[in-house]
Amino acid sequence: MANTLPAPFTPPYQLDPRFEKSVAYFSMEYAIDQSLKIYSGGLGFLAGSHMRSAYQCRQNLMGIGILWKNGYYDQKRAADQSMEVRFEEKIYKFLVDTGIKFTVDIHNSPVWVKAYYLDPKTFGTAPMFLLSTDVEENDWLGRSTTFRLYDSDPQAKIAASIVLGRGGIKLLEHLNYMPEIIHLNEAHAVTAALELYEKYQDVEEVRKRVVFTTHTPEEAGNEKHPVDMLNNMSFFGNIPLEVAKEISGVKDGIFNHSLAALRLSHRANGVSKLHGEVSREMWKDYDGIAPITHVTNAQNKSYWADYMLEQARVTNNDLMLTARKKSLKKSLFAHVADQCGTIFDPHVLTIVWSRRFAEYKRPDLITRDINRFRRLMENTKYPVQIIWAGKPYPGDQGAINTFNKLVDMSKQYKNMAVLVGYELWLSRKLKLGADIWLNNPRITREASGTSGMTAAMNGAINLSTNDGWMPEFAKDGFNSFIIPAQDHKLPTYEQDIRDMDNLYDILENKVIPLYYENHKAWIEMMFNSMNDVTPFFDSSRMVTEYYEKIYNE
Repeated sequence: MANTLPAPFTPPYQLDPRFEKSVAYFSMEYAIDQSLKIYSGGLGFLAGSHMRSAYQCRQNLMGIGILWKNGYYDQKRAADQSMEVRFEEKIYKFLVDTGIKFTVDIHNSPVWVKAYYLDPKTFGTAPMFLLSTDVEENDWLGRSTTFRLYDSDPQAKIAASIVLGRGGIKLLEHLNYMPEIIHLNEAHAVTAALELYEKYQDVEEVRKRVVFTTHTPEEAGNEKHPVDMLNNMSFFGNIPLEVAKEISGVKDGIFNHSLAALRLSHRANGVSKLHGEVSREMWKDYDGIAPITHVTNAQNKSYWADYMLEQARVTNNDLMLTARKKSLKKSLFAHVADQCGTIFDPHVLTIVWSRRFAEYKRPDLITRDINRFRRLMENTKYPVQIIWAGKPYPGDQGAINTFNKLVDMSKQYKNMAVLVGYELWLSRKLKLGADIWLNNPRITREASGTSGMTAAMNGAINLSTNDGWMPEFAKDGFNSFIIPAQDHKLPTYEQDIRDMDNLYDILENKVIPLYYENHKAWIEMMFNSMNDVTPFFDSSRMVTEYYEKIYNE
């Protein structure tokens, strides 16, 4: 691929006529393959499934992201088994150097950006371009802009967003290719809309090209920065500050990235039906924003689902389902033994809590009544095994403390394990081996929570609060177990106590007796879960819906 192309970029495969409108999908992270560590968690898992299904559906869509030299971080263990954060250089020999280089301004200085190409044939994705500032023309500060995903330094995160947004539009210009739709997957790339404004000098010209997906009602997920700081960092480029404030909705000296994305888009969406409602309520008092609908998240079944479990589902073969699940549990437990020195039993009910460690997700909820937890863990008639895994944000000391507290607790129990290294490979292995997939965020705080989808594809039964995607899937007692909803306006400590008590009641009175006393009914529930999770929660539906509800509107 040369620096100057003789013709506009075109997708390297025949397009489905339903999906011919051209789209560039901007995302700060993508979970494509275990070997490509440019993701942190759910947002990346979702974007990775989007790229896979866009390819399988032959859509005219390309992905634009950043080639993070150190990834998110490598989750290791310290000498006392507590969590250790390490940043290690990654090398990717399967990426193609496009030869394309250009500059973006950061702090009024030009920073060189280089573009790499991920061929669709490598991992079965839509064509993808990844941007890097790790080039010899830059000084160390410039080079380090694309070292760490979600760097804890606010200015480093802002610089990265300039590379993704403005750099992504500049890349398209070098490709001699300007898609009809620019899709901002979260507001990290909102500078793409600002770059388009510089190009067209017309807000309506920008809006008709831009769509925006918001993934979180969490304050931390809707970033805000002082407008003067952004201006000093060249965030607004050549747009006069007063104009930038006007078009992005700044009224108090604070730039809200999500609000700017909503004001510079013609269409926006939440990522579940409930999240769409929460988002509309959240933004209802702001003028000039795009209408907010919803496209419920989904995951790529062909990547996540075990072939033999799927064959058992299709043929309704309970013997095959049982045998394969036990085999997959043994494989997971070999990894548990290697990490933790703990030997688990494939015949024992295995509960897994595995996702990003964050306070509102309450990873330790089940342990907060220590007496009840001890009775659960020491029950020899109906034994259980519990596994935790997930990465806290490396700057979130509270979440790291929770992780380490669970590690310390696990030293007391032979049937409890806390794993490190939670990435695509381990995530899939946990879903293949889980009997119960535990998910207990406070209601309205989880936009989607897609991990439960891929768990269900592999015969795990969800035990969950009724948040995110669950209201669109769950039939309590038929395909899942649902913790009764609490008033989300109650004090959080009161919500937590009620949810914990209900979680225990469900475990003790429904889940555990069913597993041990009525094997046939348990297998039937597994089948119900596997049958109900697709096709709706397969991402082929999701990427089709984006064209129908978002891109073509």
